[in-house]
Amino acid sequence: MEPAVRHLLSERALRVRGRILRMATRGGCFLGASLSCADLLVYLYSRFLRFTRPDDPDRDFLLLSKGHDVPALYATLAELGHIDPRRLEHHLSAEDSIYWHPSRAVPGVEFHSGSLGHLLAVGMGVALAAQLAGEHRRVVVVLGDGECDEGSVWEALLVASARRMDNLFIVVDRNGFQANMRTEDLVPLESLEEKFRAFGAAACTVDGHDFDSLETACERFPFSPGRPSVLIARTVRGKGLSSIENRADRWFCDFSQEEIARLEEELHGSSLAALVSEPRVVR
Repeated sequence: MEPAVRHLLSERALRVRGRILRMATRGGCFLGASLSCADLLVYLYSRFLRFTRPDDPDRDFLLLSKGHDVPALYATLAELGHIDPRRLEHHLSAEDSIYWHPSRAVPGVEFHSGSLGHLLAVGMGVALAAQLAGEHRRVVVVLGDGECDEGSVWEALLVASARRMDNLFIVVDRNGFQANMRTEDLVPLESLEEKFRAFGAAACTVDGHDFDSLETACERFPFSPGRPSVLIARTVRGKGLSSIENRADRWFCDFSQEEIARLEEELHGSSLAALVSEPRVVR
């Protein structure tokens, strides 16, 4: 990846994290997991998905199965101009549909979610429909790692493998937590990559915060002809805010305006060193 492109993505992800953080007040949001998948969503919408506008009939689909991370999706759609950024100020307001879980009333949200384990089956159905219609549409389903405790995930994968759906791309946000505890302390998932392969998928593991690694992996999609692809992205819950990173008690956060201001300073301070080392991008 060219340094200028990497820098652009890093700046974009920083702004997305700032938008997520500002939704963690006046009722709060699921901040930790939203921050962990910010880089994934920024990369997918910026570099992978064929997605020029939410109503483009030929677009690729992204389904956020881990629906509690919707602040990251809303912030990414706002950052890329698909929704008015001012709508994010209405988070949890009765005046809008910007809420704790995805709403199809928001442009760019393909399907509602919240109850975990459901959208891989939906994505499999969309991928099958594309196959039957002869469309070259790619369907991305973003799963949480704790969500992989749900049996419906594996049932859907069995069908997708049987139907040779190599247009289906599963991205797992592997931040190591589910709700307020570590995944391996509740229902151990490892070796997750081997589990996905046993169910017929082609799988690989990458650093979910490294845009070069994401690019290298996604350029190989589909990973194997006739098989669903699974990208296990190792991430950090609360990424960008060292004071809340990898903390089980920072699953859901509702901060005061004063706390938000201090955390914004932390966010921009911790990101500055990484950004200034890269060439500036003229836009």
